[in-house]
Amino acid sequence: MSTEDTTESSAYLIKGADILGRGAGDLLLADGVIRGLGSIDAPADAIVLDADGLVALPGLVDLHTHLREPGREDAETVATGSAAAAAGGFTAVLAMANTNPVTDTAEAAEHIHDLGRRCGLVDVHPVGAVTKGLAGEELAELGLMHRSSAAVNVFSDDGKCVHDARLMRRALEYVRAFDAVISQHSQDPRLADGQACCHEGELSGRLGLPGWPVVAEEVIVARDVMLARHTNSRVHVAHVSTAGSVEVIRWAKAQGIKVTAEVTPHHLMLTTDLLATYDPTFKVNPPLRPNQHVQALREALADGTIDAVATDHAPHARHDKEHAFGEAAFGMLGLEQALQVVNTVMHRDGTLDWAGVADRMSGAPARIAGLAGQGRPLAEGEPANLVLFDPEGQVVIDGAASQSLSRNNPWHGRTLHGQVVATFLRGRATVLDGEVNS
Repeated sequence: MSTEDTTESSAYLIKGADILGRGAGDLLLADGVIRGLGSIDAPADAIVLDADGLVALPGLVDLHTHLREPGREDAETVATGSAAAAAGGFTAVLAMANTNPVTDTAEAAEHIHDLGRRCGLVDVHPVGAVTKGLAGEELAELGLMHRSSAAVNVFSDDGKCVHDARLMRRALEYVRAFDAVISQHSQDPRLADGQACCHEGELSGRLGLPGWPVVAEEVIVARDVMLARHTNSRVHVAHVSTAGSVEVIRWAKAQGIKVTAEVTPHHLMLTTDLLATYDPTFKVNPPLRPNQHVQALREALADGTIDAVATDHAPHARHDKEHAFGEAAFGMLGLEQALQVVNTVMHRDGTLDWAGVADRMSGAPARIAGLAGQGRPLAEGEPANLVLFDPEGQVVIDGAASQSLSRNNPWHGRTLHGQVVATFLRGRATVLDGEVNS
């Protein structure tokens, strides 16, 4: 992409972008909205961007981001995580609650929201904890967080399962009054405890690693969709990783149960075979699974059984990851390569067209989270939240070049297809020519 002018301007004219894969056209961005589409002459005050060969998509929305602030600013901050998100084409992220202190009060949620607003690279929406201190014993201030200026609409104890069925039922009943959603980390702690770190199977036995059986996820998914049916409330299944979970979700949707689900980029591409080297970069919860589960997840994302791609971006400082596999922290980076991974494994073979990619990475996540200004069509009068993506180039990922403070990047050294060229948040260029404008 080239620019005819690099000075600050209130307007951008994007020339010749392939709009959602439906053909080339121009987009005029001004005053925070899309002012025109089609063949447009440049206004006198506009920066003109040549977008020939680039695809224009709505700004991406991530339902599942760990920003670590407050408490672990050595691993990530709202500012560095926002920069990583913008570099990946995101215009909104939902910041998970497992910070220190936990986001379990209105004041804590408003603090995260305010940090995001001051940074201004993406909209940062805090996820509220379901239980106080993530302890799984008493409901957090769900209503107060929702009514706060942060307007929390998604609640999760992510990293910990709300294992008590009675407490989960109460949470679902509580949030039904304001149409919020409970996002569940589906892990029965009696079937997969905190030591479980490898898909249970031949490889876990050979490596001597504690196994994480698929049924530990699937029984919680099955229980929660039945609780959602009983309460007529909304449940969201975080980071689906097994074919059995897909079957349960598909059945539940056919029954009209209010269930949605997400899959991570790493579960769409990486398999448990990578653990053979004991590289702690690939330690993640839920664990990487064998190829038959990866294929089931791809099919479910394509047919809409799984609604959204969510990164589960989980930065860690080196001293938390550089351990023997069993002692290392769980989690991987995900924001900057998410669209590249989806392009590589879902779009290039025709499994998802660009409209499908836009829905799974922007429209559906925004609907699930209730974000009225995000995930909108690229149409005149809509908020100017969009990403320009070059889908063709091959990129060898350099983990050292990340905007994140952390370096636990599972894509380091891998070749992925495509590159984010520009990101716009309400008409402001947060990324231009691949560089973050902080």
